[in-house]
Amino acid sequence: MKKKKTLPYIFAAFLMHNPQVSKVIPDKKYIKILYRGYTGKKLNLDYPETFNEKLQWLKLHDRKDSYVKMVDKYEAKKYVEKKIGKQYVVPTLGVFEKFDDINFDELPNKFVIKCTHDSGGLVICKDKENFDEIKAKKIINKSLRNNFYWVGREWPYKNIKPRIIVEEYVEDEDMKELADYKFFCFNGVPKALFIATDRQNDNEDTKFDFYDMDFNNLHIINGHDNAKKKLSKPKNFEKMKKLAAILSNNIPQLRVDFYEVNGKILFGELTFFHWSGLVPFEPEKWDRIFGDWVKLPRDKLGKKTK
Repeated sequence: MKKKKTLPYIFAAFLMHNPQVSKVIPDKKYIKILYRGYTGKKLNLDYPETFNEKLQWLKLHDRKDSYVKMVDKYEAKKYVEKKIGKQYVVPTLGVFEKFDDINFDELPNKFVIKCTHDSGGLVICKDKENFDEIKAKKIINKSLRNNFYWVGREWPYKNIKPRIIVEEYVEDEDMKELADYKFFCFNGVPKALFIATDRQNDNEDTKFDFYDMDFNNLHIINGHDNAKKKLSKPKNFEKMKKLAAILSNNIPQLRVDFYEVNGKILFGELTFFHWSGLVPFEPEKWDRIFGDWVKLPRDKLGKKTK
C-alpha cells in the first residue's frame, strides 16, 4: 500500500524520522500533525469516534505504569508468565546491556536478537557459521540509541530501559515460518484478529488478513495487502481467544499477539497502539466499527491536554 505524498504527509514523515526536531513539539500538537499527515483528516481529540482517533486519545490520557512493563520485550514475559503461565513464553537465552556482552559461543546455531524497548530492532540467525556479527551489531546498536516514544508519542515506550534480549529461534515445521495471530481486545473481550504472513519471506511483502471471532474472513486492508492463498484456522484458535482475554482484562484496548508453533501456543507481544493509530482502514467503515468497541470514560472527554 503506497501513501500519497501530500505536503502534510511529507511534514509528518519528516518529524517521525527526525526526533531531534520533533522533541520540541508538545504531545498533543505533534499527534495532531501526524494524524493529519498520515490519514488526511483532522483529529477530533475532544470527542473521538473512530478507532484511530481513540488510539490518539489513549496516548494522551491512558498512562499507567504497568503498561511500561507490558511493552518491554523482556518484562512482558514476566507479565505473561504470571497471567497465563510460563509454557506460553519463548525461552530467553540472555539479556544484555551491550552487544559486545553477548557470548556467541554459548548460543545455539539458531537464535533471535531483539531490543527490548523499540519496534524494529530485530536480528534473526538461522545458521551461526554464516552469521554476520558486524551487520547485526550495527542494527542492534542503532536501535539501542532510539527512543521509540518520540516516533508516535506512544507513552509506554518513553521510560523503558534499552536492553538486548536473545531468544530461542522457533519455527513451525509445516509452515516453515511464523504466522502471527494478532487479537484486538477491548476490556478483555477479543473482537477481531489479523494473521500476519510472509514476514520472513524476502521475496514477498508481508500480508495481513482479518477475521472475526468465528474465523469468518473480514474484507479489510490495513497497512498490508491480503494474502493470495487461503489461510487455515489455527488449531488452538479457541484457546488463543481465552488467553488473549486474560491478558487484556480491564484495558480499554490491547492487541495480543500469539504464534502457533508445531501445535503449541507461544506469546508474541502486547501492542497498545496498532500502527500507532495512523494507518487508515479500507473500507473506511471498519475504522468506525473498531472505534465503537473502544469505550472511553465519558467524564474525561472534552478535557484540555497539553
